[in-house]
Amino acid sequence: MKKSNFTALVLGTIGGVLFALGMCMALLPEWNSFKPGIVFGTIGIILELITVFVWRKMENKAPIKVSGKGVSAVVVAIIGALTLGVGMCFCMVWENIVTGTIIGLVGITALLMLIPITKGIK
Repeated sequence: MKKSNFTALVLGTIGGVLFALGMCMALLPEWNSFKPGIVFGTIGIILELITVFVWRKMENKAPIKVSGKGVSAVVVAIIGALTLGVGMCFCMVWENIVTGTIIGLVGITALLMLIPITKGIK
């Protein structure tokens, strides 16, 4: 394993654990730690972003270029993931299976749209 991959693995794992712990702290009322959860989650996100830049620097890759295609892919991914999550909440939390299934399918469709957006249709 290359040093860059190992560094990315360690930093990514720490960032992911901090983010997950922060979200649990913020979203579970039994823990009564909303504000510290937001802090932990934010630190986790920042560490994940730092991981991307450190790994790219260690691999001697060019900086990430922001393009319309990339931004649209990120927006579609966020909308798709949130829509799928809302559909799951409808099904599992609010016990509204039909509505949740329809909303979840819309989210899955949005996520499937990422393939032609990023790879194109040939």
